[in-house]
Amino acid sequence: MQIAIVDYGRGNLHSVHSGLEKAVELSGVDAKVVLTSDPEVIAAADKVVFPGVGAMGDCYQQLLNSNLDTAVREAFKSKPFLGVCVGMQVLFETGEENGGSDGLGFVKGKVVKFAAEQGLKVPHMGWNEVFHNDHPLFEGIPQAARFYFVHSYKVQPADIAVQQAHCEYGGQFTAAVGADNWFATQFHPEKSHQWGLKLLSNFVKWNPAKS
Repeated sequence: MQIAIVDYGRGNLHSVHSGLEKAVELSGVDAKVVLTSDPEVIAAADKVVFPGVGAMGDCYQQLLNSNLDTAVREAFKSKPFLGVCVGMQVLFETGEENGGSDGLGFVKGKVVKFAAEQGLKVPHMGWNEVFHNDHPLFEGIPQAARFYFVHSYKVQPADIAVQQAHCEYGGQFTAAVGADNWFATQFHPEKSHQWGLKLLSNFVKWNPAKS
């Protein structure tokens, strides 16, 4: 099996690659993890990981500039797909950052800023408890397990049914979304030690057709 990490110039690629390689070892699955900016490699991969850091609009534009948007769209529609951090946000339709930005529009909804006037420290940075639904990627992970976050914006899905986990920071916000063959997290599983590694291992083993 081959797992492709999309390299479009935005994302903590070294950490994601290292985390996935550890997850492959933990899972016992015979799999190879590759970093790639080649749409043909992405199309041929069995699973795809879509990371991102920085501003949503910049990530979206860089993806277009890299001519990888079509490959990402097809992967999102057809194979086990994992979005991470801004790689989750870009899946949505629009965002408030930098006066407004477009997203890929794969998931209906928007990305909005945390309200600093509530006395919150923005960005939301550090470890926080995550409460999840009964999704295969959370198998073996307890409620209130702590994951690592770094973000100033949060997603607001148009359909709450896609929310697979939530977190509390100035109120409840969406920490993970997913449906069918795709899943995405606001937190960084590759930086979240035990439980992040467990989630990545679950992704390596995940067969949505049997979920």
